[in-house]
Amino acid sequence: MSQKKKQIIISKEDAVFWMDKNGNWQNENGKFEHPRIIKYFNASIKKDENGYYVHQETNECQEKVYFNHEDTALFVLDIKEEDKIILILNNNDKISLNPEQLFSMDDSLYVQTPEHLIKFNDRSLLKISKFLEEKNGHLYFKIKGKTYDVGL
Repeated sequence: MSQKKKQIIISKEDAVFWMDKNGNWQNENGKFEHPRIIKYFNASIKKDENGYYVHQETNECQEKVYFNHEDTALFVLDIKEEDKIILILNNNDKISLNPEQLFSMDDSLYVQTPEHLIKFNDRSLLKISKFLEEKNGHLYFKIKGKTYDVGL
């Protein structure tokens, strides 16, 4: 007979960590530094109707910690060029880039999917910049002979 696991839910207001506008995890002592902890937190990001949370499951319980984020909770960490451009996100998801979903705001590049607002970090922005072109103060994304307007 299986037992139902205890559910622990911590609200944003009670969370002791948050994500800054650059995708860095922070707590009262400052920026998280340990790569394994950062990777673990990023890989644990999920979303439901109440927002983004970090999920952890043990033999005894399931834990959801909703967290504040200054901009967005999902970031493009890397890109892979295949038949199409694949975005590799901080939570380990991989999505195909739809250039029509790109937009820029406050000197940052984003992709807006139906489910998520995703921001490019500095490294991924540098990698994707070879597809970007600025003309007369406007930004365009060019790939395979097609040009897409990157909205503001």
